[in-house]
Amino acid sequence: MNDLTELTISEASDLLAKREISAVELVEATLSRIDETEAKVKAFVRVLDGEARRTAQNLDRETAQGLRRSPLHGIPIAVKDTCYTKDIPTECGSKVFSGFLPPYDATVVRRLRDAGTILIGKTVCHEFAYGVNEPPTRNPWNISCYPGGSSAGSAVSVAVRSAFGSIGSDTGGSIRIPASMNGIVGLKPTYGRVSSYGVIPLAASLDHVGALTRTVEDCARMLQVIAGYDPLDQGSINHPVPDYCADLENGLSGIRIGLERDYFFYEGVTEDVREAVAKVIADYEDGGAEFVELKIPQLESSIEVVTTIMLAEASAYHRHLLRDHASEYDPATRGMLELGEFVPATHYLTAQRARSLIKNKMAELFKSHNLDAMLWPTIPLPTVPLDELFDGRRDRPDETPMQAYIHHTFSANITGQPAITVPCGLSNTGLPIGFQLLGRPFAEGTLFRLARGYERMHKWYTLSPQMPSL
Repeated sequence: MNDLTELTISEASDLLAKREISAVELVEATLSRIDETEAKVKAFVRVLDGEARRTAQNLDRETAQGLRRSPLHGIPIAVKDTCYTKDIPTECGSKVFSGFLPPYDATVVRRLRDAGTILIGKTVCHEFAYGVNEPPTRNPWNISCYPGGSSAGSAVSVAVRSAFGSIGSDTGGSIRIPASMNGIVGLKPTYGRVSSYGVIPLAASLDHVGALTRTVEDCARMLQVIAGYDPLDQGSINHPVPDYCADLENGLSGIRIGLERDYFFYEGVTEDVREAVAKVIADYEDGGAEFVELKIPQLESSIEVVTTIMLAEASAYHRHLLRDHASEYDPATRGMLELGEFVPATHYLTAQRARSLIKNKMAELFKSHNLDAMLWPTIPLPTVPLDELFDGRRDRPDETPMQAYIHHTFSANITGQPAITVPCGLSNTGLPIGFQLLGRPFAEGTLFRLARGYERMHKWYTLSPQMPSL
């Protein structure tokens, strides 16, 4: 592995600023790493080597003239293939969009380009981000296991160092689940914090665009660039964008964190995950954080609420496409979209009302207990072999691994609050484990501070998967 690809975004940025390395060198190292890993993990649907090299040369000329657009100037970044890229195919993992050339960049892509990042490639995703078909991407920690979805390619590209950071989307956990399974950091920002304009939707009222990186600081630097109001996005919220790195090193003293054990530490959480997160809680207490025990019975309806909303909203978007291109969908995706056609309006409205109850309860608890965050395992168990994903668990035959995964992630999409997953160890079979922090709306800076407080104690981000040879 080229040493340059082991750099974090922040480390590479410092070297670029000092002109000790060049953007061209970073791109060549990244492309070399892609050559080394792609046959095994298939993270990319399209590698943009020609564009990346040209952009790197232009950015190096700017650097030589004393111009640096942002701390991401010269950094190779990957984006999920749900994001429009002008004149570059955006196919969303589907034959339905085969060869589609968007006439403009998604806002998140434009902001990355304006900040001087280098688009290294488009990453593999589930068809239309629905998470029911099986893409070719594999988990580098165990290539027989599920890499997470639907932002699988984005997570894997960062885990194997074939991108310094990546963009994903999260409707029910699609950033956080693959980030946890691949041992990296993943942020689902506050709803409306990052524009979804030009990102092919799954369910518009649940969709979030966010970043996947190796470290917390890298994630903060990426959010700094992509956050902000966008009048082109109906869901965008005009809220000031702070300096997300300002409080990173302020520690954990005085922080109040909520624990909801009935729902997030239920019997479906495996012992190795439970032990890893218990150690996280102990580390936070040692660092000066205070924990508050909570009861949120409203969370029990989370899966039904999100599933109903997602089914209806996804089918509404695909209604006309299904009429003309039904045979081009993967059968599993098509089945879900056709099922959504049968969701009654009364059920959709009831789900939205239940969503409001959950959202209001969370807001009330954060206010009444003066919470800075809540904490729980990102997912109840590590990744599993692909052929076990939709079967009953060996320890819990009445629950599939996929049901367990979304059990822990759906709530943050319901409320729209920011949530971040951070690596916290390995399972007894050597698979990554992550914990999740949920914050107040638009308080991503606080989440970064809390996440960084833990990351300083345990540098899990230095671990990398040891992939077998083909």
